[in-house]
Amino acid sequence: MTTHASGSPGDQAQNAYGVELHEGELGWEVRILDPDRAIAWSRSCTDETEARTLASTIRQHIYWLSPTKFRNYYRLAG
Repeated sequence: MTTHASGSPGDQAQNAYGVELHEGELGWEVRILDPDRAIAWSRSCTDETEARTLASTIRQHIYWLSPTKFRNYYRLAG
């Protein structure tokens, strides 16, 4: 099992969400972590390339969007 995380409460002054790549026995998964570092959203991917591409897109959204717009876009509780 491999996990790669990025984004932490100190990374973005305005948006404290993060993204995590997780490689498990069943394949790759991308997770959005809420400001408390709990999993708020996840999606399975077919391979590492798809997972890294999705995680990169989510990182851009974390940087570009306000927390409210980010939660609305990904339909997160909040």
